[in-house]
Amino acid sequence: MAHSSSAKKRIRQNESHRSRNRWRLRTMRESIKAFEEKLAAGDASGAAECYRACSAVIDRTAQKGVIHRNQAARRKSRLSARLKALKNA
Repeated sequence: MAHSSSAKKRIRQNESHRSRNRWRLRTMRESIKAFEEKLAAGDASGAAECYRACSAVIDRTAQKGVIHRNQAARRKSRLSARLKALKNA
């Protein structure tokens, strides 16, 4: 248990940051799921719209430091490849 006031404040800050980061991760995963649903339905134009929104959310999540920028690039690349495969099919 923290005794000093600065340690108590750090605990409070960590809780708020953790909850905010969890919200950002959840938002990112929800946008990816929406994109995957459009892919499964075979809706290429809807999937393209979802991909643009999804990539913005992924970039924002990486910019805030919740995920690493390389992970963001990898996720966007894989989603882009799936979108391209749907368009070519």
